[in-house]
Amino acid sequence: MKISEKRNLLKRLSFREANDKVCSRDDRGWTNLHVAARMGDLDEVKRLLENGADPNEPSFGPKAPGTTPLHLAAAGGHLSVIDELLDRGANIDARTKGGGCGWTPLHNAAKERNKKAMRFLLKNGAFLPDDIDDGRFNPPLHYCPGLEWAYMMRSKFLAKV
Repeated sequence: MKISEKRNLLKRLSFREANDKVCSRDDRGWTNLHVAARMGDLDEVKRLLENGADPNEPSFGPKAPGTTPLHLAAAGGHLSVIDELLDRGANIDARTKGGGCGWTPLHNAAKERNKKAMRFLLKNGAFLPDDIDDGRFNPPLHYCPGLEWAYMMRSKFLAKV
């Protein structure tokens, strides 16, 4: 085998290996991008995205179907990862469970009472209706007490404008 043929073979194997790593899932239905986002590993998130990982890929596990890497980064308060995912096209209002009653990344940040992540998501356009009883924002406030802070923060922000 010629050196050029060996290089081509190595390139193909490296690409296949990288693709397998990007596409593999665990028992929760999480991809490696989900795991890297949850851990706040910005370098790995960037590498996976550069190799074709989908920032909107939902999980399919029984506990939280429809969870995207952005949901996990928001729950962990990993602002640099949130920013990277949004830059790469992640849906800031993605819903778990694929329906109207699923949680958004803002819900996940609120559940963890992560004020920095809530602020970041709101400043980047996350949906938060004027009326907490608005049916478009399920689950309701009592499921996510941290959302109370999001409303207070938004009120203060609007008062300054």
